[in-house]
Amino acid sequence: MTALYAFRRRRPIHEIVGIGAALLAFMTPPARAADTIMVAVDQATISKLPERVATLVIGNPLIADVSVQAGGLLVVTGKGYGVTNMIALDRGGAVLAERNIEVVGPRDTIVVVYRGTNRETYSCMPNCQPRMTLGDGGDFFNQTSQQGQLRASLAREAAASAPAAVVGGSGQGGNNSQQR
Repeated sequence: MTALYAFRRRRPIHEIVGIGAALLAFMTPPARAADTIMVAVDQATISKLPERVATLVIGNPLIADVSVQAGGLLVVTGKGYGVTNMIALDRGGAVLAERNIEVVGPRDTIVVVYRGTNRETYSCMPNCQPRMTLGDGGDFFNQTSQQGQLRASLAREAAASAPAAVVGGSGQGGNNSQQR
């Protein structure tokens, strides 16, 4: 019987450590995005991208939208409530960064008015004005949207018809008034 034990091979310590490491890897939770970009709905924030980014992938573009500016600046705009993710890839498809984007409700003082089942939202800083918010009643949302579009159109027309402004011009300490 001692001959049977004499031929039994003991496992080297590096095999035992390797098996333990493999078990530990299976038991750890999956990696999460290191940090979260928080932005309010209908607002934007700026973040820095890692170098060599060639492609940005947004998990749900209905929640957040991104645009890349010069110098590796990333502008993140909140489109709808919730959490999505952003993945930055290099030209070879390697992941350079992964971040969560959390879009939260408005940070200003709001008043919500319910008229039956229809909801209306007003931004009250300091006077209450209609505010388009996801979840508002269809008629209120459309009316507020049309007013905003009309206002933007009038502003574009006024800017197009205004004479060009003179910047820094007369050499008299920044005073651009004409002298007679």
